[in-house]
Amino acid sequence: MRSVVYPGTFDPITNGHADLIVRAARLFDRVVVAVAADTGKAPTFTTAERLALVNEVLDGQPRVEVVSFSGLLVNFARQLEVGVIMRGLRAVSDFEYEFQLAGMNRRMAPDIETLFLTPAEQYSYISSSLVREIARLRGDVSPFVAPSVQAALRERFG
Repeated sequence: MRSVVYPGTFDPITNGHADLIVRAARLFDRVVVAVAADTGKAPTFTTAERLALVNEVLDGQPRVEVVSFSGLLVNFARQLEVGVIMRGLRAVSDFEYEFQLAGMNRRMAPDIETLFLTPAEQYSYISSSLVREIARLRGDVSPFVAPSVQAALRERFG
């Protein structure tokens, strides 16, 4: 079985994330969406809330599992017996960080490959941080996230 893990904070999950996950499910038998619990950031939503939102957005997607993880991603991937890490690249600005991360992961786990996918053009500018900022300022985030995520953001930011 060909498996891939797609890690992230998903704070919140966006249409760009969902696009990559659906496309990965066409390439792999199993897609593990790994919601990071210890992000080093101060997330807007708790790990449990992020898991619930991701599950709701991806409900009915075959071959997709949603789990949380903490610790090193390469250790988690090995624990799941997954040999491929998928990362999304939106723009050139993402590349340097993602390239550095892939190199570090390769150094720690040479048996695990990193695969980069780019989102569909209409999602290439969407980021969770921009979505949170728009929601915090009471803007319309409906073009960027699923209705359930929009409702959760509205509830969180009033």
